[in-house]
Amino acid sequence: MSPAGLSVAIRKATAEDVRPTLEMKLAAWRETYGDVRPESFFAAKEAGLEKETDWWLRGLAAGAEFWIALDADGAVIGCAGGTPVQDDDADTGVPVELQMLYVRAAYYGTGLGERLLQTAVGVGPALAWVVQGNERAIAFYRKHGFAPDGRVEPCGDWGDGVDWTGLNEVRLVRR
Repeated sequence: MSPAGLSVAIRKATAEDVRPTLEMKLAAWRETYGDVRPESFFAAKEAGLEKETDWWLRGLAAGAEFWIALDADGAVIGCAGGTPVQDDDADTGVPVELQMLYVRAAYYGTGLGERLLQTAVGVGPALAWVVQGNERAIAFYRKHGFAPDGRVEPCGDWGDGVDWTGLNEVRLVRR
C-alpha cells in the first residue's frame, strides 16, 4: 500500500527479520547519506552484510531487542531500537539511548518514524546521536523534544569496514 494509504504493522523483530532489516537499513543509508558518502562506502557495507547479520543474530540470542515496521506486503520499511545509556553518556542523566531509527524515504512524513521512536524508547527522557548535517533527522528529533546538548564526536571507523571519517555526530537529549 502506498504511504498515502499507510497500512503498517510494527512488531518486535525475530531472527528471520535480521537480514531483511539490514538490507532496508542499507537502502535507507543510501537515501540519507548518498550525497555525503561515496558508493564505495555503501558497497563495503553491503559486502559485510553476512558478518553483520551474524552479529545481530548473536545479539538477539543474548536478549537484545529491536522493532521493525512492515508494509502491507510484509516488506521491512523501518526499524528502531534502544538500549540503556552507556557509561560514556551517563553524564546526560537519561536512562535510555535510541541506538537506531531508520525509515525508508517513501514513508517520511507519515508518522511512522514517531511510532517507531515511541515503540523503541517511549516518550520519556532519552538520547540519540545523529550525523551532523542530517537536518531532516535533527528536525524530527527536535519535534519530539530532543535538543543538542553541545557534545559532538567524530564518527570515524566503527570497525565494521565502513568508514565514516570526516563526519561528526551530534548528541541530542530529551529530558
